[in-house]
Amino acid sequence: MLLLLFRLLSKLPLPALHALGAALGRMAWWGSASYRTRLRDNIGRAGFSDQLTLAIREAGKSVLELPFIWCARQERVVASATMEDWELVQSTLDAKRGVIFLTPHLGCFEILAQVVSLRLPLTVLYRPPRKAALKPLIEGARARSSLALAPANLSGVRMLLKAVKQGGAIGLLPDQVPQQGEGVWAEFFGKPAYTMTLPAKLQQMTGAPILLAYAERLPQGKGFVLRFVPFTQTMGDTPAQQARAINAAMEELIARCPAQYFWSYNRYKTPAGVTSPSTQEKST
Repeated sequence: MLLLLFRLLSKLPLPALHALGAALGRMAWWGSASYRTRLRDNIGRAGFSDQLTLAIREAGKSVLELPFIWCARQERVVASATMEDWELVQSTLDAKRGVIFLTPHLGCFEILAQVVSLRLPLTVLYRPPRKAALKPLIEGARARSSLALAPANLSGVRMLLKAVKQGGAIGLLPDQVPQQGEGVWAEFFGKPAYTMTLPAKLQQMTGAPILLAYAERLPQGKGFVLRFVPFTQTMGDTPAQQARAINAAMEELIARCPAQYFWSYNRYKTPAGVTSPSTQEKST
């Protein structure tokens, strides 16, 4: 049923989907107190309260553009995206050391892997959705001959490592909350957030350079601009320092179009089995 709905919605023009999405965003804002509180608190903590009204609409757009990204004909999806700074990616690949793409939940991050994988083989870390009904939809939409999905487990890490060592490209969402034992507490917009250590470990093990990437959503459904940015932070020696460096890079990227970040995401949650930072402070 859900797949049928997505296929029907994918027939609509992107401007129509974004207009409907903006309305959906406003409905979600007024319909859920917990959603409203988290979005307002997170965007305010980051210093972007002036972007709140826009962020409410952009959040809805991010939902209703998914049928287009996942189910529309590939030619339509690709035609909606323009690429900037690809020469940075190409020069990095020419060095034959591989590349690690880090992409936060910013803009239309779903379109990045699809479009980039048309230019080069790409392996992305993938965590199956909690709702079983979404799994065939998402996996089917992401299935591409040059796009490999690496599960978020040991076998997936091995896939990522192999791809990089062979000079290939991999992609991760570094602001996704990891599971117990896969992260450390590091500041993100002024508050400790449990942050994955995998990107830094892969970089240390392979020497592959890190590039930041995001897809900015253009107004009035005019498409997306895919942008690539060098990673300029100093990693540091400890996992906590490295996680903070990556979070700082994400903060700088988000500041480019703050209304399009996924502010309603529970970024500061404490995963099961992980000691909260407040408890750690009391014990020291």
